[in-house]
Amino acid sequence: MRTDPEGHGPVRYGPPLPDDGLPVLPELTAVLAAAAGRPRAEPVGGGTPLLEAACDYAARRGLPAEPDHVAAAPGAPSLLLALTAALGGDVLVPRPCAAWWAPYARLLGRPVFHVATPAECGGVPDPYALLETVRRVRAEGGDPRLLVLSVADDPTATVAPPEVLHETVEAAAGEGLHLVSDETWRDTVHAPQETVWLSPAEMLPDRVTVVTDLAGSLLPTGWPAAFARFPANGDGDGLHARVLDVLTALGARVAAPVAAAAAHALTEPEPVTAHRAAVGRLHARVAAAAHAVVVGAGALSRPPRAGRHLYVDLGPLRPALTAHGVGDAQDLEDFLSARLGMPAPGGHRFGDDLGALRVRLSTGPLLGGSDEERAECLTSPAPLELPHVQRALITLESVFDDLRDDAQRWEPPR
Repeated sequence: MRTDPEGHGPVRYGPPLPDDGLPVLPELTAVLAAAAGRPRAEPVGGGTPLLEAACDYAARRGLPAEPDHVAAAPGAPSLLLALTAALGGDVLVPRPCAAWWAPYARLLGRPVFHVATPAECGGVPDPYALLETVRRVRAEGGDPRLLVLSVADDPTATVAPPEVLHETVEAAAGEGLHLVSDETWRDTVHAPQETVWLSPAEMLPDRVTVVTDLAGSLLPTGWPAAFARFPANGDGDGLHARVLDVLTALGARVAAPVAAAAAHALTEPEPVTAHRAAVGRLHARVAAAAHAVVVGAGALSRPPRAGRHLYVDLGPLRPALTAHGVGDAQDLEDFLSARLGMPAPGGHRFGDDLGALRVRLSTGPLLGGSDEERAECLTSPAPLELPHVQRALITLESVFDDLRDDAQRWEPPR
């Protein structure tokens, strides 16, 4: 079995954010098209309309902000790169974590330390593991300064309970860490009326920067736009200025037409909110169906609570996978991607152990192969009964049931 993740899989392969797989809302297309003739570039950090819309969006979620404490960029990755450069020191992330978090620290030559998550959820480090990691890193001469976390998580699709989050934030505050809360998936919670959402910025306002990528719920992934909300204090002022310096050096500006569409989406007019709610309901249904399939075959997976994906541990099916030549997460990625006909990035892409047989499955590819089929999913009262969705779920079930049957066949007699 391979134990060194270096060099395994395409070097430039980074699993993108799970796409919703659906046609773009016509209202947003119209706004972008109307702005396409503007010759002027958007200012670094975002123009006034975009920043004001971002402030209003944050305020509606209990996070009031002023434009001089907000910065926009072409996607959350450029903001995280700028934040990591501005804050300095070593970086802490949960294991597993979004595939794009760690590479930006490594690009800057900053050590990245993965911290185990609690049993209830991903996205947020276990508080005791966090304290132990910080103390160990410092004892070895390191300088941990930044913790990146996400309440609604990619890749695990879980939502951290407030009590777990509170303990982790308290531990981070006690160690003097600055927190970056990735809230990209905040508006994709599957059961918003039943889910208690708490942002770390509500608990530790002086030491939390919130980053939101609009590809989570407002814009297509091909229209990169994101914003960061900084603490409203002197430290936040300085961090905001340093981040703008880095974005300027990178030339990281939101494209002017995209900025117009982003500002419109952030005002949350009724067509946008209705579309977002419909997309959320659709992916919640498909994720629940896919979860039932993989768990029914004997794999392990926390129930998906947000986003357009689920995270699956095929460890219980290892005997069958070994018989197919699958020994680690890269082998599993290759095997399942080929069998399912859809990307199935291995857990090593998200900082998990290479030897663990884990993958992230996205729900977008289960919605059909054409724009027409995917659009039909959004308008159908029973999307799981559509023939193309049924075929996709049957394929998923067939692949996992075959592995379950093979695993049972290979189990040693008791």
